[in-house]
Amino acid sequence: MPGRILIVDDIPTNRILLRVRLSAAFYDVLQAGTGAEALEVLAHHTPDLVLISARLADCDALALCRRITSLTGPDAGDDIRRPSLPGADPRPARPPVLMLTAQTDPRLRLAALAAGAEDVLAFPLDDLLLQARLRSMMRVGDAVQETHLREGTSRTLGFADAAQTYVPPPRICILSDTPPTEECEEAEGEEPLQDPWGKHLDSMGLGRITRHDSRSFLREVKAGDTPDLCVLVMDRPLVAPGLRLLSELRAHPETRHAAALVILPEPDNHIAADALDLGAGDVVAGRCDERELALRIATLIRRKRMADDLRSTLRDGLRAAVTDPLTGLYNRRYALPHLARLADHATQSGRRFAVMLADLDHFKGINDRFGHAAGDAVLVEVARRLRANLRAVDLIARIGGEEFLIALPDTNRTEARVAARRLCRIIGQDPFDLPGHAAPVPLTVSIGVAMGHRPVQLQDAVDDPLRDTVQRLLDRADQALYGAKACGRNQVTISNTAA
Repeated sequence: MPGRILIVDDIPTNRILLRVRLSAAFYDVLQAGTGAEALEVLAHHTPDLVLISARLADCDALALCRRITSLTGPDAGDDIRRPSLPGADPRPARPPVLMLTAQTDPRLRLAALAAGAEDVLAFPLDDLLLQARLRSMMRVGDAVQETHLREGTSRTLGFADAAQTYVPPPRICILSDTPPTEECEEAEGEEPLQDPWGKHLDSMGLGRITRHDSRSFLREVKAGDTPDLCVLVMDRPLVAPGLRLLSELRAHPETRHAAALVILPEPDNHIAADALDLGAGDVVAGRCDERELALRIATLIRRKRMADDLRSTLRDGLRAAVTDPLTGLYNRRYALPHLARLADHATQSGRRFAVMLADLDHFKGINDRFGHAAGDAVLVEVARRLRANLRAVDLIARIGGEEFLIALPDTNRTEARVAARRLCRIIGQDPFDLPGHAAPVPLTVSIGVAMGHRPVQLQDAVDDPLRDTVQRLLDRADQALYGAKACGRNQVTISNTAA
């Protein structure tokens, strides 16, 4: 199923007709005849979208809309309850809401947007526009659900909420083919907003609003000053260039994540549907009340920043997945694929590289005598010394309790020996300060080195030559490490067999 939709309408015929149309588009449809039934359904199901009739017999549709769109608010748990894991947030994510009305009423549309609805659609519903709007709202719902799931998982795992940092006011770029009027006063090289439909927006505190020629905007946009919202004013009879610009905004690296609002000169369901499918977050046709436009803009910016947070969370999650939380070095999950790429590059270029396995000598004694906090302090300091004495291109990873993997690209045997001996000296020459202990504790390291430079032959590995090469490198380095331990520790041993 492409998504689950809840229909709230006290007229059975309307529900049946909508259910047939939505089911034909493969949506999973839930139905409620009253506001109370809708809340009961939401207590047991999580729809991706809610369609609410503007007129309900048992309750105020706007009040119901506010109730649904604030399900993640502080009072939601009083009315919407469901089983949950310990520590998880029992409140459901807020589903997007579309309101349906029998007649076009600007005051109702404004009130519905203020109540949290995404839009208001009037009967008879144009199927092309309805389906495009539903697809757009489903994308919004996916982002909301993903954000809610990530927040719930973080709370379950006991992670503290991220510290609130300063968020700059959003940058809103108005793109139009209409040339600036002579009355426009320039400010810092940019033209103030002068469109009749939005002449008061710049005084509403929505953000930094500037106007640009749509034909040159993509050539002028710069990294670091990318827009949060692009408002495309299609004020010419031919709107095809505007749709093409919308597509180009989605492809341009500096604007692909910006929200987009399309303003059409007059209602056109086909063009509106195309704009939504091309990535517009919202479409407005004809003259629009400034307050309504402000609400739509605020909603689009909120969605955009939620998507930014999702991408940031993903980046942070990936970074956490490949990073050792104690030392800040890479972990085994990152190190082995990186080593495979290094081996592939060496095979293609014919250049040598070195792989080291470094193991702290008698590290267990540190934990046994001084405690694990002292052992952690030693590992952190070892990581610092390794980073300070290796190149930026070198890989350093903690792959075990006190074992470190080091890979040095473009390094010959002599250079690898010199580097390994330098690391032994750096670790062993200065004792380590331990928390709660006055006297520093000496510590040494043993290092095994294996050289990688021979091109992979077919007979070396049939299924995965790179994996075989990496494993043989690690095996050779591990054997050399045991040799260094056997020779009395605080030693460097280089494998005589090239991998």
